[in-house]
Amino acid sequence: MTGHDLPREAPIAGTELETMLGSLERQRAIFIWKCGGLDAAGLQASHPPSTMTLGGLVKHLALVEDEYFTRRLLGHELGTPWDAVDWDADPDWEWHSAADDTPEQLYALWQATVERSRAAVAEVLPDGGLDHLAQYKTPLGESPSLRRIMIDLIEEYGRHAGHADLIRETVDGLTGEDPPR
Repeated sequence: MTGHDLPREAPIAGTELETMLGSLERQRAIFIWKCGGLDAAGLQASHPPSTMTLGGLVKHLALVEDEYFTRRLLGHELGTPWDAVDWDADPDWEWHSAADDTPEQLYALWQATVERSRAAVAEVLPDGGLDHLAQYKTPLGESPSLRRIMIDLIEEYGRHAGHADLIRETVDGLTGEDPPR
């Protein structure tokens, strides 16, 4: 998605599904605009006292996409690179390992997970729409609906787009809510 086809907002009078999908796509587009087009130094910069970086955010949201849509919604095991990580030994691996990745690797990882997420949603929509229950079960035996998973992702992107705003402004002065048309 480029800045030219970025949804400026979810549909004004869309269905619940159109509104949820539009909002998630908008949040994804704003996030990647805030993190996009940077070299390794830009992706490794932080906004002290936080050690959070844009590269870490990109890799973290790639993991979140796969966790929620691949593992929780579809019930599939996570693939590369997540399957090779000892999460017990390093629960924040995605955050700090991003410094070892090139910008191209980080952007490609995020894009691939977003494409898998879109495919997962398209796969389950005919089976109950937003009411489709995920394969994942909470410790109480409950399964979240696709609606709940999408709300969680919209919230996650909104929170991290705010972080990206602050960090990106310190990198090169980029500000604004939407990319230029």
